[in-house]
Amino acid sequence: MTSNEIRKPSLLWFDRTHDRSTHELIKQFEDACDCRLAKDPVCTSQIQADMICIHFDRPDTPGLRMLLEIKRAAPTIPITMFTVQHSEELAVWAMRSCVWEYLVLPLSAFEKNRYLAAVAQLHKLRRRVNDQRKTAQIDHSPTLPGSIRMTPGHQKHQALSNVQLYIDQYFRDSIDQKELAKRCGMTTFRFSRLFKEAYGLGFTDYILNKRMNFAKELLDNSQMPITSIGYEAGFKDPSYFARAFKQFANCTPSEYRLARQRGVPVAAEPTQDSATAEMLESLVQSLGG
Repeated sequence: MTSNEIRKPSLLWFDRTHDRSTHELIKQFEDACDCRLAKDPVCTSQIQADMICIHFDRPDTPGLRMLLEIKRAAPTIPITMFTVQHSEELAVWAMRSCVWEYLVLPLSAFEKNRYLAAVAQLHKLRRRVNDQRKTAQIDHSPTLPGSIRMTPGHQKHQALSNVQLYIDQYFRDSIDQKELAKRCGMTTFRFSRLFKEAYGLGFTDYILNKRMNFAKELLDNSQMPITSIGYEAGFKDPSYFARAFKQFANCTPSEYRLARQRGVPVAAEPTQDSATAEMLESLVQSLGG
């Protein structure tokens, strides 16, 4: 086995995000590839890599022009465009500009593995260029991303699907919204807005609902003390749990359990006015303390 065959594919990254979050995205590829972040501006005539990766959160005119300039300066090196903000118009522009791959963030595990397999194949073919003068076709599924054919609602759910799985597993722990936004390559503001559009609830309200429904299940199906149920649901302070449950279910945990045991209707959950919403926000922010 030659040294060329065991080398990793090399990716040269350009950060065109507004919050400079490309380092977080690069971490997803460091195990399989040699990743290097280019300085901006960079001497494009000296670019050496198997793939040029350009990361956008919100593509703007200067960033797209830079992509075209890099392509003209290094026409033999394919370009991958990673973007958080996505539209059909942008995808069509990328394809017409002969971008090798157009990927919408965050990536699913399937999409990431498919891309890495294609890059590995490209890497091998480029190493054989001195021995072969043939152009081999690389199977990187060059069709438009599947998200383009989805409705806007489906796009939002796909973008946050990995986050939802994480929340479902760890909602009882202290979850940092800022860190989740970084995992998706988004700013906290964009993540918060997209989350509410996708699920109809703000991030903190969504976590609170998960915890309260979990607490209800324990109240219904166990003999655990109410204080212990609060801890199990993620509340570190019993008083916070009691107050939050009262706002959520319009009754105390003890009243809820007693009503369920007697088979009588539980008080209807109240609609949230602005004061209640502010209180819930304050409670959720205090859950980690």
